Amino acid sequence: MSCYFNPDKKLENIALEAEEAASEAFDRIEHTARCNSEKVLKAFIDNRVGDMHLKGTTGYGYGDDGRDKLDAVFAQVLGAEDALVRHNFVNGTHAISTALFGVLRPGDLMLSLTGKPYDTLNEVIFGEKGGSLTEFGVKYDQIDLLPDGRVNYGRIRDLARGCKVAYIQRSRGYSLRPSITVSEISEMIDAVKSVNPGAIVIVDNCYGELVERVEPCDVGADLIIGSLIKNLGGGIAPTGGYIAGRKDLVELCSYRLTTVGTGKEVGCTLDMNRSLFMGLFYAPEVVKNAVKTATFASAFFELLGFEAFPHRNEYRTDIITAVKLGSPEALIAFCEGIQSGSPVDSFVTPEPWDMPGYDSQVIMAAGAFTMGASIELSADAPLREPFAVWLQGGLTYDTGRMGLILAAQRLLDKGIITLE
Repeated sequence: MSCYFNPDKKLENIALEAEEAASEAFDRIEHTARCNSEKVLKAFIDNRVGDMHLKGTTGYGYGDDGRDKLDAVFAQVLGAEDALVRHNFVNGTHAISTALFGVLRPGDLMLSLTGKPYDTLNEVIFGEKGGSLTEFGVKYDQIDLLPDGRVNYGRIRDLARGCKVAYIQRSRGYSLRPSITVSEISEMIDAVKSVNPGAIVIVDNCYGELVERVEPCDVGADLIIGSLIKNLGGGIAPTGGYIAGRKDLVELCSYRLTTVGTGKEVGCTLDMNRSLFMGLFYAPEVVKNAVKTATFASAFFELLGFEAFPHRNEYRTDIITAVKLGSPEALIAFCEGIQSGSPVDSFVTPEPWDMPGYDSQVIMAAGAFTMGASIELSADAPLREPFAVWLQGGLTYDTGRMGLILAAQRLLDKGIITLE
């Protein structure tokens, strides 16, 4: 029972029941985190990270050994040949855009294997504001997922022959389809390479890092991309992103981030190295807490009568749980409850707004130490059918658990749910 909050006693009992129902999944999560913690530790040791690497540089950043060492540690953890880890990636979409512009050329075909990509890539791929991929002559096609949300492997073999880039979005985005496991990514890569060995397979790895014991590069992905205010920043990195994979492709991507010819050799790190190294070191533990929080959310809200995706004991490949709330009122109330249980800005009331990059109003609860950090407990959703909320994060399990109980309390207080 709560020591310092006063939720309805029936809600607290349901929360205990949810934890018992999720115990099997919790055991799997703990085991994965232990293995990934060892993997991260070994990467630090193998690459001989020293105190001097935690210090930054200014100006051009020539000879920044800490920057190069950080790239090497990330590459080893992610099963990649090389990595481009930089604080000046403003978000995951920026890193993905850099990679796409880095490897695609006029006349090339980008084929999305998982349907329409996340909303913020709309302008990058075929926007009309100037500078999109299609404006530069890149062609785009997509393979929709099957009605049950699974991958259409047969269609991949039919259409992948002519593509330059085969693109995979690992997480569900603003949809209720299943997120793509690393095992499924491996099958997709095999399907692509069987008909087009030269295709570049790019994986949007956001929300998925360290949730499983292997990463997409371990099973043949050519490039994987993510944000450091999600999993791999461990709640410590204040900004940044990464691109990892084949060395030649990472080099091409670096030309888009800086300039052709200078690539990875320039770019000062200021005072960022220490927080990026430390964030990666903490990441397996923080990801564990986020996945446990997401698993508890599924169990708890299923017991309250809502549909949750994935279900409480279903195998997980990312930190996201979607809860189908059914009405705009319930969606707004849920986000208000999450915000009220946040360590920062708990007194703020979130409201729907026209968020850049989205085609619907979006409501977002994110009382975080780092603005927009989705490894911290947050909930967001577009105000459109089916009025589901996408929940992610939780630096600690116990505070994430309480945030979810307070979200349920807000639904109860507004008469949206009743308890017998």
